Amino acid sequence: MKLRNRLVALALSAVQLAGFGYTTSAIDSLAWRVTEGTAKDRIFFTTLQSPVDFYEVIPCGNTVMINGNNAVSQAVGLNRYLKDVARIHISWNNLTQPLPEVLPMPDSVMRGSTDLPYRYYLNYCTFSYSMPFWDEDRWMKEIDWMALHGINMPLDIVGSEAVWSNVLRRLGYSPDEIKEFLPGPAFTAWWLMNNLEGWGGPMTDQWIEQQAKLNKAIIARMKSLGISPVLPGYSGMVPRTAGKKLGLDIADPGRWCEFPRPAFQMPDDPSFSRLAGIYYEELAKLYGPARYYSMDPFHEGGTPGEVDLAKAGKTIMAEMKKASPEARWVIQCWGGNPQRDMIRDLDRGDMVVLDLYSEKTPQWGDETSSMYRPDGFMGHDWIYCMLLNFGGNVGMHGRMDALVDGFFKARDSKFAQTLKGVGATPEGIENNPVMYELLYDLPWMESKPELHAWLKNYLHARYGTEPSDSLSNAWSNLYATVYNAPVDYEGQGSVESIICARPDWNLKRTSTWGASTLFYSPSLTARAAELMKGQGKGNNFDYDYADVARQANADEANRLLQAMSALMNRGQKDEAEKLSHRFLDLIDRQDSLLALREDTDVRGWLSKAAASATEPVQKERNVLNAAQLITVWGDSAAANVAGLHEYSHREWGGITGDLYKKRWQAFFDHQFRNGPKPDYYRMELDWIDRMRKKY
Repeated sequence: MKLRNRLVALALSAVQLAGFGYTTSAIDSLAWRVTEGTAKDRIFFTTLQSPVDFYEVIPCGNTVMINGNNAVSQAVGLNRYLKDVARIHISWNNLTQPLPEVLPMPDSVMRGSTDLPYRYYLNYCTFSYSMPFWDEDRWMKEIDWMALHGINMPLDIVGSEAVWSNVLRRLGYSPDEIKEFLPGPAFTAWWLMNNLEGWGGPMTDQWIEQQAKLNKAIIARMKSLGISPVLPGYSGMVPRTAGKKLGLDIADPGRWCEFPRPAFQMPDDPSFSRLAGIYYEELAKLYGPARYYSMDPFHEGGTPGEVDLAKAGKTIMAEMKKASPEARWVIQCWGGNPQRDMIRDLDRGDMVVLDLYSEKTPQWGDETSSMYRPDGFMGHDWIYCMLLNFGGNVGMHGRMDALVDGFFKARDSKFAQTLKGVGATPEGIENNPVMYELLYDLPWMESKPELHAWLKNYLHARYGTEPSDSLSNAWSNLYATVYNAPVDYEGQGSVESIICARPDWNLKRTSTWGASTLFYSPSLTARAAELMKGQGKGNNFDYDYADVARQANADEANRLLQAMSALMNRGQKDEAEKLSHRFLDLIDRQDSLLALREDTDVRGWLSKAAASATEPVQKERNVLNAAQLITVWGDSAAANVAGLHEYSHREWGGITGDLYKKRWQAFFDHQFRNGPKPDYYRMELDWIDRMRKKY
């Protein structure tokens, strides 16, 4: 009661604060930015000490006071006010929005708190599938979005090329040798995860400097808000030439999707400490020390060989601690990593494990999981993460029930003591905003929510008005279908659109590790699109309606291909040909729909790639990277032997008509009219070349 009275007293002085030299802070600036200046002199913030993260939103006359123990907590309080009172939803398609002329007031004090200190964000892959060509303005908006959602420890790998350039220069590598090691801008993620080197490069010196400058701005903004970036640490990755050139004792981790991996410096190599020291020195020179470092040795099948895993873990940890004694090692749990032998002997409290795919294959100790680890993470702290998206693919997808049920199951389990937060670890973002809203609400909830009620409140905030019955029914369909995918659904991520696939009969997937089999009737997404039509307005509604309509078209295309395949299997070729015309017409409609918005058209992706570079050589390389990534991904071996083609397919305008339709036309011509057998890889390379020249 005393704390509550104190908070109310502070709120009552809000008006006076403006008149007595009230000093603006990072959180004030954030509020002004996201409300386009309309929060100034209307929303005020006060910092109060607390043993846990908390916020409180207090009405005060015609102003609002938001209290919290730090800037991120205050930002969460601001977001709560925006969503639940002002009915404004800040999301990727609506990153700023002004407040109403008359400031709405909460009916009573609104309070939230959490005893989970970590809210993590991002996956290495996100930086390549979604972010490789972002400029400073886009990054600043993303950091505001992070703070509003309580995120306080995001991964940050921007500008890593400059660190490694400086390290290798000190080790005697020439500029050309350095550039042979560095990847292209769209492939940085897999380089830093020890999967490949050099692919997509070389980078120009100007690009390396530009990215370093960008990351300094990113870190400065994060730190101003009390957000602690997770920087890439040193885990032994070195160029494949390092054994011969530097005399290092290295292990060959083998290949990843036909790409030779960088070498791994053996932990008992006498030079390991020297190289680690140089790396952390150069990292700190550019970006300062960090509280968290991310390292993932042997990611996705890297072969440890003769490496002593226990010693590797201890050595990697020791070198990190030399650089920053209070720092913690953040490691991804994916597949068989982290391997037990590597983390078993490390001190508890020094490592944070990201359970990367908690909503589908949790490894924290859930006995019902196909990836069950009986002892969880062996006493190390861990974070409950939602992966959700693979490859940046476009598709409505989520596991709302599984996400919520799994989180509260973990909270009630014997592993709850080491559960320290939630995180989003998607390979691609700017899709399925409802899932991120739900995830980052979880740590602030006192009990498991009733999801229909939660969803109704979400829609009220997202669209600015209470949803109509028609709109609510549309979302009920989505909740029962795309947003509650079965946990045992075989594919990764969303149901894939067969429109984007290399054509064939009886297809079950678009990409090698995905699936296109519908687990619901396509009539349900079609009905959702019908119900949504004309039921709202504004950025958020327009984006959602376009996405639902796209999903309905994609689902119908999957159904049509199944029907055509069944006819072909029965020898009814003429009937299948008739359906092929409907299929191509549907692709045309899809392409036209998606071309209406820049964020659903390939021109947005490619134009940003071009605009991000200031030199013609780097501009051409960026566009080439961007076009390759979403089609063939790598070289012929990676695309066609390892199966990476279409891994990052995008159901966007432009590419849907200019590549995907042309592949299907060629396939139907071959099947029905004795046309030549299509060479899809050549068609993809030709499209890439056209885009390179166009942009």
